[in-house]
Amino acid sequence: MAEDYNAKNLSVLEGLDAVRKRPGMYIGTTDSQGLMHCLWEIIDNAVDEALAGACSRIIVTLHADGSIEVADNGRGIPVDVEPKTKLTGVEVVLTKLHAGAKFGNNSYNAAGGLHGVGSSVVNALSSRLDVEVDRNGKTYHMAFHQGHPGIYRDADPQRPSPDAPFKRTRKNKPTELQIIGKVSPRTTGTRVRYWADPEIFNDTAEFSYDLLIDRVRQTSFLVPGLKIIVIDEHIAETGDADIDDLMEVDAQIGSEADGEADDEAATPASPASATSLIVTQAQGHTHRRVEEFLHTGGVKDFVDYLSHGEAVCGIWHITGTATYSEETQAVDENGDLHARKVTRDCGVDIALRWINGYDTTLRSFVNVVETPGGGMHVDGFLQSLTKQIRKAVEDNARKLKVNLKDASTRVERDDILAGLVAVVTVRIAEPQFQGQTKDVLGTAAVRGIVSRMTDKQFGEMIAGSKRGYKEQSARVLEKITSEMHARIQARKTKEVTRRKNALESASMPPKLSDCQPGNDDVAELFIVEGDSALGTAKAARNSSFQALLPIRGKILNVQKASLAQILANKECAAIIQVVGAGSGPNFDIEQARYNKIVMMTDADVDGAHIRTLLLTLFYRYMRPLIEYGHVYAAVPPLHRIALAGKHKGEYIYTYSDDELAGRLEELTRQRIDFNSDVQRYKGLGEMDADQLADTTMDPRTRMLRRIRMEDAAHASDMFELLMGDEVPPRKQFIIENADDFDRSRIDT
Repeated sequence: MAEDYNAKNLSVLEGLDAVRKRPGMYIGTTDSQGLMHCLWEIIDNAVDEALAGACSRIIVTLHADGSIEVADNGRGIPVDVEPKTKLTGVEVVLTKLHAGAKFGNNSYNAAGGLHGVGSSVVNALSSRLDVEVDRNGKTYHMAFHQGHPGIYRDADPQRPSPDAPFKRTRKNKPTELQIIGKVSPRTTGTRVRYWADPEIFNDTAEFSYDLLIDRVRQTSFLVPGLKIIVIDEHIAETGDADIDDLMEVDAQIGSEADGEADDEAATPASPASATSLIVTQAQGHTHRRVEEFLHTGGVKDFVDYLSHGEAVCGIWHITGTATYSEETQAVDENGDLHARKVTRDCGVDIALRWINGYDTTLRSFVNVVETPGGGMHVDGFLQSLTKQIRKAVEDNARKLKVNLKDASTRVERDDILAGLVAVVTVRIAEPQFQGQTKDVLGTAAVRGIVSRMTDKQFGEMIAGSKRGYKEQSARVLEKITSEMHARIQARKTKEVTRRKNALESASMPPKLSDCQPGNDDVAELFIVEGDSALGTAKAARNSSFQALLPIRGKILNVQKASLAQILANKECAAIIQVVGAGSGPNFDIEQARYNKIVMMTDADVDGAHIRTLLLTLFYRYMRPLIEYGHVYAAVPPLHRIALAGKHKGEYIYTYSDDELAGRLEELTRQRIDFNSDVQRYKGLGEMDADQLADTTMDPRTRMLRRIRMEDAAHASDMFELLMGDEVPPRKQFIIENADDFDRSRIDT
């Protein structure tokens, strides 16, 4: 009622409390993705120093206690007092949302962290955060607990802990920075060490070392000359490399040898400093896992790294700088915002090449922030790329055997993207992103700049007028027009095929036991191993929406076969025909006749091999089925325990030997009688219809495993390794991973 709703019912969250209350608004999720997002924010702040030309080295340390430290040799967070808040620059950056030098247009011409919430959000979501800053010949230190400044009383200063006693700074009282040491007057930098708060992140949140390495590697490509070192204290390294060799000798340290700093000033500030940390580890009994990344070739090196396959052309480079104007809100001397028209610089750096195949690898970045959703820079690039290639095809139509009078023989974007490997980057001040996660660039002026630059430079390359590009251009155009002709031919074949009703049994393989029409949204296709299992499955299925397609043993390994061999193989051809959506680059998931494709094979090694072969077929020629989560593996039981006594007629199914042993032990402990003769199913055909329905086919009681593809590039490499022609790499993989075999990872 209205009289029960008063001002006292309103809650006011001050400072960073709002971040802890609604963390998803700032980092997306509180699972693994959000956990990694916090690290990206801190690393990006260090990289921004490199983009400003003030940092040449970043060290990321994964401490054994679960904390993470990011150290850079940039300018260091300002330590003087900010006039408006009366707080030091360190406290402003780490406790105030939307605060930082990146709003002012002067300190950073291009930066990734532009919302001014990165460091403060990480601070809010950490159980403890320590920051050290080297400036003015001194090392300053400040600590925080869940975003609040204060002082920790660590039992051992060498081993800081978030569980140590903490005294919070009084409210509205400025916090003074502690001076904990001296450094060379020319030594500057920032070190941030934080412990993610378990009160914020859920139980599924896991740190991914592989994601960190991928991110660090790509950053080293995007910022040529920046050395990034990752130190993992969790894993000992067996090599003989001296960790000191991984470090650059800073110009600041070099000044000590020249007598520009006294001995006292040159003393390392604290054991938490990057340099002293490396020295401490080098003096220990074991090395730590250390990985170093340094590239000088920029995006050209990046494209070379991403290219997997035979190159059609060399790496083509588009680069330049242009200006644009935009109206922005600028902060005046009084701290007020006013609209002002400013001129911005936009640096464009694009590298591309074509390789054989039809997979596309297109990575886009703004400054060093990846934009998986693309945006204006990608739109401008693809627009001009398509325009210039179409023009080149028209100019060389006779040589390429393209009939310009036929309206259908027009190069489409998909023809161009087949086999394209490209990295598109722009560097601009204050880019407009869609959301804090920065997936899409929205700065409209960038599209025109990238488009014009691509028009001019790529136009000269693809036309062959630029020296050294004539032969490469001819190969690229030949590949693109070949893709166009293949697409047109496939479309004609598809149109002829689809004139028949896909649901007519005459057009389907005779061994298909189809379901009733009209249930496309829930229809399921069970690919069944063997005729004996088919008979049982027919009696167990619900024919209104469940279809059955039997296969005879192991199908063709399509990783090693040509397309002609695949189409000639009855089992593969039948699966492609029954799914009804085509294959390869012409696969259209909208035409798929079933919502779920379920692989139902025996729970043994042969069954696992058959599932792998089927997955290879789906991945190579019907990939969207996996990408959109339509492929499943049935989970039939291995054993059936028949209960006795007062539970007679009841059954328990188990799915592994370990589970069987555990259930039998549990039944014995609970004094529940059971038949000692436990039935073990050697195959699906040994079950009767009711058992198969209850355990494997009935949606109300069954268990299915959805096949996912979180990382397409990794999945592609793994399929090539396990199913390809090259035997030595596969043998080496088996030898190296035999000891790490984990039974629980099968089928996941």
